[in-house]
Amino acid sequence: MTIEALPPAERTLPAMLDRGAARHGERPLLVFDARSWSHRDLPRLAAARAATLRDAGVGRGDRVAVMLANRIELIEVVVACGWIGAAAVPINTASMGPQIGYVLGDCAARLLVIEAGFVERLATAELGDMALETIWIVGESTSGEPTTRHALPSRIAGLPFPRLPDSAKGAETAPASDPPILPSDTLAVLYTSGTTGPAKGVLCSHAQLHWWGVRSAEILGVGANDVLCTTLPLFHINALNTLAQASLAGCRVAFEPRFSASAFWPTMHEREATVVYLLGAMVPILLAQPASAGERGHRVRIGLGPGVPASAAAAFRERTGVPLLEGYGSTETNFVIASAPDRSRPGCMGWLRPGFAARVVDGNDVELAVGEAGELVLRADEPLAFSHGYFGKPAATAAAWRNGWFHTGDRVVRDADGCFRFVDRLKDAIRRRGENISSYEVEQVLQGHPAVASVAVYPVRSELAEDEVMAALVACPGETLDPAELARFCTTRLPYFAIPRFIEIVADLPRTENGKVQKYKLRERGVTPHAWDRQAAAGGQGG
Repeated sequence: MTIEALPPAERTLPAMLDRGAARHGERPLLVFDARSWSHRDLPRLAAARAATLRDAGVGRGDRVAVMLANRIELIEVVVACGWIGAAAVPINTASMGPQIGYVLGDCAARLLVIEAGFVERLATAELGDMALETIWIVGESTSGEPTTRHALPSRIAGLPFPRLPDSAKGAETAPASDPPILPSDTLAVLYTSGTTGPAKGVLCSHAQLHWWGVRSAEILGVGANDVLCTTLPLFHINALNTLAQASLAGCRVAFEPRFSASAFWPTMHEREATVVYLLGAMVPILLAQPASAGERGHRVRIGLGPGVPASAAAAFRERTGVPLLEGYGSTETNFVIASAPDRSRPGCMGWLRPGFAARVVDGNDVELAVGEAGELVLRADEPLAFSHGYFGKPAATAAAWRNGWFHTGDRVVRDADGCFRFVDRLKDAIRRRGENISSYEVEQVLQGHPAVASVAVYPVRSELAEDEVMAALVACPGETLDPAELARFCTTRLPYFAIPRFIEIVADLPRTENGKVQKYKLRERGVTPHAWDRQAAAGGQGG
């Protein structure tokens, strides 16, 4: 399936939506729960919501933070920002106060759109001295008035997005910003966990989203008769770019509130889904469910499953009839490497896609021979197909994009036939439940416990063939550390997926002569008999 790329000057969200409206009209584009919006509806919706943002003082170049679950209001904020040249900043809904405060301060957001159920987390967000002027709250809190209002801006209100009357269907849409939006303008700032420091805001341009849609649709063979369905969160590029896929292909996409193993196949049947999106551990979780007729009673023809263990992918295809494609991409790059249903290999991420270049290099950026492990570096043939850097971090941007290549921090091997195999991460990062976890951020939280003298956080392997978070801690002199109490300490300070599963209290951490912690020794040692297991302590129900 060939997806037509827009002309260079039209690789913007407004142009993409206008083109979709003109070509596909009343065909459904978006589905949330029982509600549906057509290709013609979306530019009208974007223009109306953009007018509301303008009335609130949001203009070109401003940032609008949004912390919402998968619901239409999140899409409304993103397309409204894109319509006027502002940038949306989606915040991970698992974020607690410290992470929310960091993102708001780092991106200097003027407006925060937040779900009522998350407002209480702002109590520990340290919002003083920020650019934040206004908060719009979506929905109603079950706990009454927020107890944190004293720490919030004075301008707090419900979301002022009125429902558009049906009589407005087909009406003329207000033009986007004047001067026109450029393909290089930032559409979103997507925060990805840091490795040796705090999270970095990846600058995603309008053109980058366009290319995510084009390349993903090509790889998955998306056409006008497809129905895309994702349970993945919209604050990540994986789910967000399905909107671009559907708009470009003229089909529809259904966004589900969350992943549920028991409800997955009934939902796919109800949505008439033909393309699904899964991540690593989701497939073993689905396979752990009792076999049912619904696993075959569906229209799903293909799934995207990066990071799924090869044995699980094979079992999934045999049981459900759905082939899963492997691949490689990141928030900073695009869908650059992919397998295919008729071209796959156990342990292989896939082959380089047209429009991109890849090398495997050593520490001096010298290209290595076939079969040698080194860092994967990437670049795109088309301008603006990759991110243009990290928000407010020129040094980190220069380091990552040095010598004209984006340095992924991932160690790979290229086989003789061009297949790329993932080996491990050069970065000090942990990958769990589809989320990148910064060991630095987890260490900072644990280091804040008054009885902790030093800590090292590192990945160990889980039963689901992904990372689990493990922490080794040294107590302050005269203090005693209780692993269960340390886990509770993290509960209001870290996203649930970043809370260590394994905690071990040690006399000291392995160090170099210069005092640097040797995490590789801890990783090699793995989970010892002395380690406390949060999942076992919870009766096998750890998150």
